[in-house]
Amino acid sequence: MRILLLSVMLLFSFSCASNESIEQSAQLNYGGQLYDKWFGVMPNAKKPVSTHSAYQGDNRKGNTTWRCKECHGWDYKGVNGAYSKGSHHSGIKGVDAYSGKSLRDIVKVITNDTHALKNILGKKEINALALFVSKGQINSTAFINMKTKKVTGDKIAGGKLFNGICAGCHGNNGKKINFKEAPKEVYVGDATRSNPWETLHKIRFGHPGSAMPSLFVLPEQSQIDILSYIQDLK
Repeated sequence: MRILLLSVMLLFSFSCASNESIEQSAQLNYGGQLYDKWFGVMPNAKKPVSTHSAYQGDNRKGNTTWRCKECHGWDYKGVNGAYSKGSHHSGIKGVDAYSGKSLRDIVKVITNDTHALKNILGKKEINALALFVSKGQINSTAFINMKTKKVTGDKIAGGKLFNGICAGCHGNNGKKINFKEAPKEVYVGDATRSNPWETLHKIRFGHPGSAMPSLFVLPEQSQIDILSYIQDLK
Protein backbone atom coordinates (compact mmCIF):
# COMPACT_ATOMS: atom_id res chain seq x y z
CA MET A 1 0.00 0.00 0.00
CA ARG A 2 2.81 2.40 0.90
CA ILE A 3 4.67 1.59 -2.30
CA LEU A 4 1.47 2.17 -4.26
CA LEU A 5 0.96 5.53 -2.56
CA LEU A 6 4.52 6.57 -3.33
CA SER A 7 4.12 5.52 -6.96
CA VAL A 8 0.89 7.49 -7.30
CA MET A 9 2.48 10.59 -5.77
CA LEU A 10 5.53 10.42 -7.98
CA LEU A 11 3.50 9.67 -11.10
CA PHE A 12 1.27 12.64 -10.35
CA SER A 13 4.32 14.86 -9.99
CA PHE A 14 5.82 13.58 -13.24
CA SER A 15 2.51 13.84 -15.11
CA CYS A 16 2.51 17.57 -14.47
CA ALA A 17 6.00 17.94 -15.93
CA SER A 18 7.41 18.01 -19.44
CA ASN A 19 9.76 15.34 -20.73
CA GLU A 20 12.61 17.85 -20.44
CA SER A 21 11.87 18.57 -16.78
CA ILE A 22 11.54 14.84 -15.99
CA GLU A 23 14.96 14.22 -17.51
CA GLN A 24 16.40 17.15 -15.58
CA SER A 25 14.86 15.83 -12.35
CA ALA A 26 16.53 12.45 -12.87
CA GLN A 27 19.84 14.18 -13.58
CA LEU A 28 19.46 16.33 -10.46
CA ASN A 29 18.79 13.23 -8.39
CA TYR A 30 21.92 11.58 -9.77
CA GLY A 31 23.94 14.72 -9.09
CA GLY A 32 22.74 14.80 -5.48
CA GLN A 33 23.87 11.22 -4.94
CA LEU A 34 27.22 11.94 -6.60
CA TYR A 35 27.68 14.82 -4.16
CA ASP A 36 27.03 12.37 -1.33
CA LYS A 37 29.38 9.58 -2.49
CA TRP A 38 30.21 9.47 -6.18
CA PHE A 39 32.13 6.21 -5.89
CA GLY A 40 29.11 4.60 -4.24
CA VAL A 41 26.71 5.35 -7.08
CA MET A 42 28.81 5.78 -10.24
CA PRO A 43 28.94 2.58 -12.31
CA ASN A 44 32.35 0.85 -12.27
CA ALA A 45 33.88 3.59 -10.13
CA LYS A 46 37.02 2.69 -8.22
CA LYS A 47 36.99 3.71 -4.57
CA PRO A 48 39.91 6.07 -3.89
CA VAL A 49 42.56 4.84 -1.48
CA SER A 50 44.64 7.96 -0.86
CA THR A 51 43.63 11.13 0.96
CA HIS A 52 42.57 13.89 -1.45
CA SER A 53 45.43 16.31 -2.01
CA ALA A 54 43.14 19.34 -1.52
CA TYR A 55 41.71 18.16 1.81
CA GLN A 56 42.77 20.60 4.54
CA GLY A 57 41.46 18.93 7.70
CA ASP A 58 43.20 16.65 10.18
CA ASN A 59 40.30 14.39 11.16
CA ARG A 60 39.65 12.41 7.98
CA LYS A 61 41.85 10.18 5.84
CA GLY A 62 41.42 8.06 2.72
CA ASN A 63 38.40 7.79 0.42
CA THR A 64 36.01 9.79 2.61
CA THR A 65 38.01 12.93 1.77
CA TRP A 66 36.98 12.48 -1.87
CA ARG A 67 33.30 12.89 -1.05
CA CYS A 68 32.02 16.37 -1.95
CA LYS A 69 30.01 16.53 1.25
CA GLU A 70 33.11 15.97 3.38
CA CYS A 71 34.57 19.32 2.44
CA HIS A 72 31.49 21.34 1.50
CA GLY A 73 29.02 19.94 4.05
CA TRP A 74 25.52 18.51 3.95
CA ASP A 75 24.22 22.08 4.23
CA TYR A 76 26.49 23.10 1.31
CA LYS A 77 27.98 25.94 3.37
CA GLY A 78 31.35 24.37 4.21
CA VAL A 79 33.31 26.27 6.87
CA ASN A 80 30.46 28.78 7.18
CA GLY A 81 27.90 26.14 8.12
CA ALA A 82 27.60 23.04 10.28
CA TYR A 83 31.21 22.11 9.49
CA SER A 84 32.55 25.35 10.95
CA LYS A 85 33.75 23.21 13.87
CA GLY A 86 33.78 19.63 15.05
CA SER A 87 35.23 16.43 13.65
CA HIS A 88 34.35 17.32 10.05
CA HIS A 89 35.88 20.79 10.13
CA SER A 90 38.30 21.28 7.24
CA GLY A 91 38.28 25.04 6.71
CA ILE A 92 37.03 24.65 3.13
CA LYS A 93 34.29 26.93 1.81
CA GLY A 94 30.93 25.65 0.64
CA VAL A 95 29.28 25.36 -2.76
CA ASP A 96 26.35 27.59 -1.83
CA ALA A 97 27.90 30.55 -3.66
CA TYR A 98 27.48 28.59 -6.90
CA SER A 99 23.76 28.03 -6.48
CA GLY A 100 22.06 29.43 -9.58
CA LYS A 101 25.33 29.88 -11.47
CA SER A 102 25.80 28.72 -15.04
CA LEU A 103 26.59 25.06 -15.60
CA ARG A 104 29.60 26.02 -17.70
CA ASP A 105 31.18 27.94 -14.82
CA ILE A 106 30.50 25.12 -12.36
CA VAL A 107 31.91 22.47 -14.72
CA LYS A 108 35.13 24.50 -14.91
CA VAL A 109 35.45 24.33 -11.13
CA ILE A 110 34.60 20.63 -10.88
CA THR A 111 37.19 19.76 -13.52
CA ASN A 112 39.99 22.01 -12.26
CA ASP A 113 43.25 20.68 -10.85
CA THR A 114 42.17 21.29 -7.26
CA HIS A 115 39.23 18.89 -7.41
CA ALA A 116 41.19 16.35 -9.49
CA LEU A 117 37.98 14.80 -10.86
CA LYS A 118 38.39 15.54 -14.57
CA ASN A 119 39.84 12.13 -15.40
CA ILE A 120 37.75 10.23 -12.84
CA LEU A 121 34.17 11.33 -13.45
CA GLY A 122 32.57 10.86 -16.84
CA LYS A 123 30.89 13.65 -18.77
CA LYS A 124 27.47 12.47 -17.57
CA GLU A 125 28.59 12.61 -13.94
CA ILE A 126 30.26 16.00 -14.28
CA ASN A 127 27.15 17.50 -15.87
CA ALA A 128 24.83 15.95 -13.27
CA LEU A 129 26.99 17.19 -10.40
CA ALA A 130 27.10 20.67 -11.92
CA LEU A 131 23.31 20.66 -12.30
CA PHE A 132 22.90 19.67 -8.65
CA VAL A 133 25.19 22.49 -7.51
CA SER A 134 23.32 25.02 -9.63
CA LYS A 135 19.72 23.85 -9.22
CA GLY A 136 19.56 21.30 -6.40
CA GLN A 137 20.70 23.16 -3.30
CA ILE A 138 18.35 24.24 -0.55
CA ASN A 139 19.07 26.97 2.00
CA SER A 140 18.26 25.42 5.37
CA THR A 141 18.91 28.56 7.42
CA ALA A 142 15.21 29.44 7.66
CA PHE A 143 14.07 26.07 9.06
CA ILE A 144 17.05 24.43 10.81
CA ASN A 145 18.50 26.17 13.86
CA MET A 146 22.28 26.05 13.52
CA LYS A 147 22.87 25.85 17.29
CA THR A 148 20.09 23.52 18.45
CA LYS A 149 19.70 21.63 15.11
CA LYS A 150 15.95 21.81 15.67
CA VAL A 151 13.82 21.67 12.54
CA THR A 152 10.79 23.92 12.08
CA GLY A 153 8.11 22.19 10.04
CA ASP A 154 4.57 20.83 10.10
CA LYS A 155 4.96 17.54 12.00
CA ILE A 156 1.39 16.43 11.34
CA ALA A 157 1.78 16.80 7.59
CA GLY A 158 5.25 15.27 7.81
CA GLY A 159 3.94 12.30 9.76
CA LYS A 160 1.35 11.51 7.11
CA LEU A 161 4.02 11.58 4.41
CA PHE A 162 6.48 9.55 6.46
CA ASN A 163 3.94 6.83 7.25
CA GLY A 164 2.80 6.72 3.65
CA ILE A 165 6.25 6.71 2.03
CA CYS A 166 9.09 6.02 4.46
CA ALA A 167 7.69 3.72 7.16
CA GLY A 168 7.70 0.69 4.87
CA CYS A 169 11.49 0.56 5.23
CA HIS A 170 12.13 2.51 8.43
CA GLY A 171 9.06 1.35 10.40
CA ASN A 172 6.37 3.55 11.91
CA ASN A 173 8.64 4.26 14.89
CA GLY A 174 11.73 4.70 12.70
CA LYS A 175 13.49 1.71 14.26
CA LYS A 176 13.40 -0.84 11.49
CA ILE A 177 16.86 0.09 10.18
CA ASN A 178 19.84 0.41 12.52
CA PHE A 179 22.59 2.45 10.88
CA LYS A 180 25.30 1.19 13.24
CA GLU A 181 26.43 -2.29 14.17
CA ALA A 182 25.36 -3.65 17.57
CA PRO A 183 25.61 -2.78 20.39
CA LYS A 184 25.51 0.80 19.09
CA GLU A 185 22.01 1.65 17.92
CA VAL A 186 21.43 4.64 15.65
CA TYR A 187 18.06 4.94 13.98
CA VAL A 188 16.71 7.56 11.62
CA GLY A 189 15.42 9.75 14.46
CA ASP A 190 18.81 9.67 16.22
CA ALA A 191 20.63 10.47 12.99
CA THR A 192 18.30 13.39 12.27
CA ARG A 193 18.72 14.92 15.70
CA SER A 194 22.48 14.68 15.25
CA ASN A 195 22.66 15.84 11.63
CA PRO A 196 19.38 17.09 10.15
CA TRP A 197 21.19 18.42 7.07
CA GLU A 198 22.35 14.94 6.07
CA THR A 199 18.89 13.47 6.52
CA LEU A 200 17.36 16.25 4.45
CA HIS A 201 19.83 15.65 1.64
CA LYS A 202 18.96 11.95 1.63
CA ILE A 203 15.21 12.67 1.77
CA ARG A 204 15.65 14.79 -1.32
CA PHE A 205 18.05 12.58 -3.30
CA GLY A 206 18.08 9.13 -1.71
CA HIS A 207 21.00 7.13 -0.36
CA PRO A 208 23.70 5.89 -2.77
CA GLY A 209 23.55 2.16 -3.42
CA SER A 210 20.17 1.67 -1.75
CA ALA A 211 16.54 1.40 -2.83
CA MET A 212 15.69 4.61 -0.95
CA PRO A 213 13.61 6.80 -3.29
CA SER A 214 14.33 10.42 -4.03
CA LEU A 215 11.59 12.79 -2.88
CA PHE A 216 13.04 15.77 -4.72
CA VAL A 217 9.86 15.94 -6.83
CA LEU A 218 7.80 16.75 -3.73
CA PRO A 219 7.42 20.41 -2.72
CA GLU A 220 10.29 21.64 -0.55
CA GLN A 221 7.89 22.26 2.33
CA SER A 222 6.82 18.62 2.27
CA GLN A 223 10.47 17.57 2.46
CA ILE A 224 10.94 19.86 5.45
CA ASP A 225 7.78 18.55 7.13
CA ILE A 226 9.03 14.95 6.81
CA LEU A 227 12.38 15.99 8.30
CA SER A 228 10.63 17.72 11.20
CA TYR A 229 8.55 14.64 11.96
CA ILE A 230 11.50 12.25 11.77
CA GLN A 231 13.46 14.33 14.28
CA ASP A 232 10.93 13.46 17.01
CA LEU A 233 11.08 9.68 16.44
CA LYS A 234 12.61 8.01 19.49
